[in-house]
Amino acid sequence: MATLVSATTLSQSVKATAPASIFDLVQESGIKREFLETLLSIAAIDDVWGLLIFILMMAGSAILAGDAAVTAGVLEGLKTLAGSVVLGVALGVPMAYLTGRIQRGEPTQAEALGFVLLGAGIAEALGMLPILTAMAMGVTVASLASHHDRPFDSIQGFEWPFMILFFVLAGASLEMQALLVAGAVTVVYVLARCLGIVAGTGMGSRLVGAPRPLQKWLGVALFPQAGVAIGMALFAAQKFPEAASVVLTVVVASTVVLETIGPVFTRLAIRAAERSPGA
Repeated sequence: MATLVSATTLSQSVKATAPASIFDLVQESGIKREFLETLLSIAAIDDVWGLLIFILMMAGSAILAGDAAVTAGVLEGLKTLAGSVVLGVALGVPMAYLTGRIQRGEPTQAEALGFVLLGAGIAEALGMLPILTAMAMGVTVASLASHHDRPFDSIQGFEWPFMILFFVLAGASLEMQALLVAGAVTVVYVLARCLGIVAGTGMGSRLVGAPRPLQKWLGVALFPQAGVAIGMALFAAQKFPEAASVVLTVVVASTVVLETIGPVFTRLAIRAAERSPGA
């Protein structure tokens, strides 16, 4: 059972990228081209799909293992997913129409950040997923508000303290003894993730007839891995304690590696795509 859950969690963590890191690098480049717009869109949506598929595979793992109690718990998680999305949309609609409109001028940090914290607080109180609630809220705002860039820009300065706290808490769950045992698995995981992303994006972009720079460099630009992958690992560890050590160790260790080298590859891919004709 532990092996099955570990494989499930790690396979779905492969699909999770780090939108924050990629967004920062795109902003740093100061350019707007089709390659970067596609990169940002995929970095955002693949985390949503990763969460959905992860929950479904967790449910499938529990069912195959014949664990009725765990199965009931994971199926309850499917309801949690739906509730998180509904909550995000419910808060995103007023956020889209109120932020920046209560008072003339650009929206204040208090308005935008207030909605984000309100969504996280309600989701936590109701036992839902704050990260999925925030995603649904952001998609709703971006779809309904023509001025959506400004509310998001106003809270960018608050990102790093929260990210640092998140990784400190995640790092506290890393067991060095387990890392020595799972070191080979971590190496295989990192290599398989990078190769899989490159192969998958290359195949997909060729099938839809995307420009050559997208076919060649999109996968390389998606190497960073951060919060969503760790969130999946923590969720799996809560549901299946017997697999917690391996899952958390491999995912946290690989995140350290991929958040160190991933942005380097992303920057190289952006520069290479920028020099390519048709990007």
